[in-house]
Amino acid sequence: MAAKKSPPPRPKARLYLITPPQIELPAFADTLQAALAGGDVACVQLRLKNTDGTTAPEAKIAAAIEALMPLCHAKDIAFILNDDPAMAQRYDCDGVHIGQSDMPYDAARKLMGDEAIIGVTCHDNKHLALEAGEAGADYVAFGAFYETQTKATIAHPDTDILQFWQQFVELPCVAIGGITPENAAPLVEAGADFIAASGGVWQNADGPQEAVRQFNALFDRLVVNTDYK
Repeated sequence: MAAKKSPPPRPKARLYLITPPQIELPAFADTLQAALAGGDVACVQLRLKNTDGTTAPEAKIAAAIEALMPLCHAKDIAFILNDDPAMAQRYDCDGVHIGQSDMPYDAARKLMGDEAIIGVTCHDNKHLALEAGEAGADYVAFGAFYETQTKATIAHPDTDILQFWQQFVELPCVAIGGITPENAAPLVEAGADFIAASGGVWQNADGPQEAVRQFNALFDRLVVNTDYK
């Protein structure tokens, strides 16, 4: 009798890197470059917020795009802007990440075109995520899975939503919210395709480059044999 075939390995999780809410140029360009030298990064999201939660002035965002996007493109890393499809299109970013209170997906897609990457925050809501997928989003994001100081959170899903998504839906999912190399394992094991990290990289005691290395070492260890779509 032939041995039962093992299911194919699930693709390894990858790091979705989010900038700190406030940065200073040109120093942060050096910091980002060092972080990217730590290992594989799928994309970098520029997310600049003032301390009151409002978005930084356009001039500051434009300067950051000009300084940081070439560093990402030099390593074939997608550069994504947070919240604002119009600005993302204006400055030729690779994509945009929108929340439930931002421009609707259909309008963002019409503005940015078919080739742009558009991701949608879905909190802990499968219905919102399925709607985003049916509309054509390139990924959905669930969270916050852990406490975070980066932004105010309205939902705290458990890993069941990642398990459900991995089992039944082909669209990639991103886990977000307070994730560090120390607490990311359950999210990867549950099925997150991407792990979004901000403070877990920039505030790492050993530095951003080491944090990226630690995330990648974790992803390497947790490649598991399981049914994948």
